[in-house]
Amino acid sequence: MKIAITNQKGGVGKTTTAINLAAGLAQKGLKTLLIDLDPQANSTMSNVDLEELNGNMYDVLNGGTSLAEVIVPGTLDNLFIAPSRIAMAKLEVRLGGELDAPYRLKDCIDSLGGEYDAIIIDTPPTLGLLTVNAMVAATHVLIPIQASYFALEGTDDLLETIDKIKARPNTELRVLGVLITMFDRRTILAREVREEILEVFGDHVFDTFITKSVRLEESPAHRSSIFDHAPSSSGAYEYYRLCEEVLQRVGTK
Repeated sequence: MKIAITNQKGGVGKTTTAINLAAGLAQKGLKTLLIDLDPQANSTMSNVDLEELNGNMYDVLNGGTSLAEVIVPGTLDNLFIAPSRIAMAKLEVRLGGELDAPYRLKDCIDSLGGEYDAIIIDTPPTLGLLTVNAMVAATHVLIPIQASYFALEGTDDLLETIDKIKARPNTELRVLGVLITMFDRRTILAREVREEILEVFGDHVFDTFITKSVRLEESPAHRSSIFDHAPSSSGAYEYYRLCEEVLQRVGTK
């Protein structure tokens, strides 16, 4: 399975979900690769020291470096990272007009063969070329949506982009699910937003939702997943449940 974590809105828990879903799958014994396509490189920094890297996804997608060359071990057994750097922001311009531009990540992943049981792709908060590359390469899309007032703003554009990808470059792409994040069960607004998301997306919404958590916010600063930073926290329990749901939906026991 190859899962792109995608939402063009920032601050919805996309990178937090990428980090912790990858870590959770690795802990369940799946050899997992976390590919960081976000120029902010937060998924990378949560696992490795940027100064120790010899290559990154800019080198891979720009050509001349294989994906296998830049992969480094993460903080857990079975977890591996394909790192990002700020230079990734230049790729939109550099690859613009190249006929194979939307397929570069797919080709790189295909070159790995079946080495990884799970590949998680963290995307930037845009619907640009990097996100398109992720969706062309993926088998599934997971959409985090924050339980806030403007939660559904922009989702029409995202779903339209997914439909366009499914129509031609990746007919096998499926929406794995919609994940409600930063849910504050104490507020009426959060509960109302959750009902609205359920009304729009129906069975696509995961039963698991991620509540607001200081521990989740802290864990990236400690270069760790929630499972290492606060294994007894609500965030760890919720992301563990999400891993179970993901595996059920994909059909992997």
